[in-house]
Amino acid sequence: MTALGVLTLHLHLPGCQSLKEKRGRIKPVLARLHKQFNLSVAETDLQDRWQEAVISCCLINNNPSFVQSTLDRVTRFAEASFPDVQLVNHQIEVF
Repeated sequence: MTALGVLTLHLHLPGCQSLKEKRGRIKPVLARLHKQFNLSVAETDLQDRWQEAVISCCLINNNPSFVQSTLDRVTRFAEASFPDVQLVNHQIEVF
C-alpha cells in the first residue's frame, strides 16, 4: 500500500523587510529539508507577504508509519535548526 504524506509548515520570518530578503531566508530552509530528508519541498502559500511563508513537504513511501514518523521528524528538525524562522503552525496528512 502506497502512502502519500504532506506536511504543511506555517512560518513567521521576523524582521523581513522585503520579498527578496524573504526568499533569501526561505531558500536555505527548502534546500536543507530536501537534502536532509529526501522529500519534495516548496513554498506553497503567502508568497506576497514579507514576514510569513507556508512551506509544504511531500513524501511517498509504501509504509504509512514511516511517512508519518519522517514528517514528525521534519517538523522537529525545522523548529530546532532554523532559529531565525518561527514555526507558527504545522499540519500532517497521510493518505
